[in-house]
Amino acid sequence: MSVAQLTIDLPAIVANWRALDAAGQAETGAVLKANAYGLGMDRVGPALATAGARHFFVAAAKEGRQLRRILGPGPVIYVFSGHVPGDADLIRAGALVPLINSVDQLLLHVESLPGHPFGIQLDSGMNRLGMEPAEWSALRDLALAQKPELIMSHLACADEPKHTMNMQQLKTFSEMTEGLDVPRSLAATGGILLGSAYHFELTRPGVGLYGGLPFVDAKPVVTLDIPVIQTREVQIGESVGYGNAFVANRLTRVATIAAGYADGLIRAMGPRAVVTADGVKAPVIGRVSMDMLTVDITDIDGDPQSLQMLGVHQSVDTVAEYAGTIGYEVLTSLGARYDRTYVT
Repeated sequence: MSVAQLTIDLPAIVANWRALDAAGQAETGAVLKANAYGLGMDRVGPALATAGARHFFVAAAKEGRQLRRILGPGPVIYVFSGHVPGDADLIRAGALVPLINSVDQLLLHVESLPGHPFGIQLDSGMNRLGMEPAEWSALRDLALAQKPELIMSHLACADEPKHTMNMQQLKTFSEMTEGLDVPRSLAATGGILLGSAYHFELTRPGVGLYGGLPFVDAKPVVTLDIPVIQTREVQIGESVGYGNAFVANRLTRVATIAAGYADGLIRAMGPRAVVTADGVKAPVIGRVSMDMLTVDITDIDGDPQSLQMLGVHQSVDTVAEYAGTIGYEVLTSLGARYDRTYVT
């Protein structure tokens, strides 16, 4: 093995979807944006569709058109960015449902694709995408006359269950949609875990499907095993890697392994990161370079053929903590050089 092995467990993704689906009475969709969080839309999409998912969400029309080619007709594919100039052909060809974010988008959509399905995205307090309450109040009758298929909003602090913003957004969204005979969606993974009051008619889990927080009961989805290129002994006082960032204070066995920041192993993780060999931890030493990491394997018996960065012993969120980031970034950064294997 000359490159790192990334193993993606499709049954684990399906199990996570089913667990989140069982958390409430709403229908459960799935978010497949960013190539299914970096894990492969072409494999994750069909697995979830076979499991029963019928509503999918992507970030942009181009992603939606790609997903339509994969899934074929039938499933509903929503586009978070709505209908932006230049997207009409993609929306039409992909039979996509743009989630309209503004009066300009609404006018563009009804003029360029009259009668084509759409949804509405409301801003319930996040101030990122969607119509604010005043804009929605002015457009509400016009929008409803066009019969939107879904009205949604997005929670800003759902990964913090006690944050007051959650209740505030729930109240705002409920008030903005009160009395409407249109399916609604507020909850992604974190919102599902907040309870049934947040579920409405459709939930849309994302990161929880792929083994990430805040879904602490998620099954692990990704395993990353990195081959050892070379091992050596480093004497007391000798340094390892760029900038003499590590200096040995004992006789140290060092393994150089074949992955670096070009493969999505974020440079900032540096000396805080660890890898494992059969569950035994070994610290990364020195700097993360483009194609390689160096690891202190002094306390590991023998010379391992590979070391594990992601798997049952440390999750994407654990690795993210090493770099001061979140599991989403780790997942979506996993590099193209990995030899990918899918468990089916």
